[in-house]
Amino acid sequence: MGGGHGHGGGGGHGTTYKGLTMHHPKRWHTVTGKGLCAIMWFWVLYRAKQDAPVILGWRHPWDGHEDHSGGHGHEHEHEHEAAH
Repeated sequence: MGGGHGHGGGGGHGTTYKGLTMHHPKRWHTVTGKGLCAIMWFWVLYRAKQDAPVILGWRHPWDGHEDHSGGHGHEHEHEHEAAH
């Protein structure tokens, strides 16, 4: 560690507080961090939108969503009922 070149980045530029020097991040670190933060919040809000009815007790998780089956599987139920 001994203060050689390449350790810690900024070449001595930074903010020192109680003997600890915090070097300023490079621009790509800042941009990448903000981008990943935005993706994370979009995902959190998307999942909250999807899961809120279950969490708030408005819908049971086993009830499923709207009918996405496109008619598949329901014909057999009617055939089974007609057979009895």
